[in-house]
Amino acid sequence: MLINCVAYQDGAKLADIPVEKISDYMLQPACFVWVALSDPSPEELDELKEEFGLHELAVEDAHHGHQRPKIEEYGDSLFVVMHLVESVAGGEEHGLNVGEVDVFVGSNYVVSVRSRSKAGFLGVRARCEREPELLRNGSGFVLYALMDAVVDRYFPVIDALEVELEQVERQIFIESNARTSIQNLYALKQRVMVLKHAVAPLLEASGKLHGGRVPQICVSSQEYFRDVVDHLGRINGSIESMRDTISTAIQVNLSMVTIEDGEVTKRLAAWAAIFAVCTAFAGIWGMNFEAMPELKWRYGYAIALSLMGGTCGYLYYRFRKAGWL
Repeated sequence: MLINCVAYQDGAKLADIPVEKISDYMLQPACFVWVALSDPSPEELDELKEEFGLHELAVEDAHHGHQRPKIEEYGDSLFVVMHLVESVAGGEEHGLNVGEVDVFVGSNYVVSVRSRSKAGFLGVRARCEREPELLRNGSGFVLYALMDAVVDRYFPVIDALEVELEQVERQIFIESNARTSIQNLYALKQRVMVLKHAVAPLLEASGKLHGGRVPQICVSSQEYFRDVVDHLGRINGSIESMRDTISTAIQVNLSMVTIEDGEVTKRLAAWAAIFAVCTAFAGIWGMNFEAMPELKWRYGYAIALSLMGGTCGYLYYRFRKAGWL
């Protein structure tokens, strides 16, 4: 579906134009066209492919979707794939909805194709139009604005994951249900990995947009791309820290389970020792040999019970003092 198609010249908006008029505006000096689509049909992509001369491999990737974040050069144009990660209740990926935005960038055009995401980029267009002095840099600045918007949307996601991690860590020491804690930790780890798969490849690919051999489209905006790379590096560092914390929390949880099992084992062993004494006395006096004088005593039964009770009481006291009971 076509969201909008706008022509810009010298940093100023010229007009909203139909797709059929794109070629006319692209021929004007210092003019570029910015087209935005959402979940487009193959026919719409093919029409834009003809209008802008998009590379067929890039169009095929945009059509099929589910691509790894990347930045590819096709002659004088760029093809950028980014993941849109959004926190939603009951999302597709363990509470996270993963969409995709594919951006085709040439010297006089920008085509953004958004898939599987409801969050649009109207705010990005408004931001660019409010900064005409930067918009004069052309399609390269628009690419930066789109990348910056995508990266900024990762921060609320990672903040929510960090809050959830803190809650799970507190529950480890409050709740005694180890299975639930481990399930929550692994579910959180899966969400962190979803974000990792969106950030890490994009961080690696974005390095080619500043310093060294930079694509001509991005030369005038490479300091802005350096800022994007810096944000991605911070997010990636937070993700790595969260992964380490989750692994530590899992180990702590398992250690607490082992300690709890050891406490149970000690209590069982203490009670087993106490009852073993009673069993030993009862076994000795229950043999019924003829030459056992204890069997003929008038107070033998009472003395036996007292001895067993006293011995068991002493053992209970000792185990209790040692912390086994």
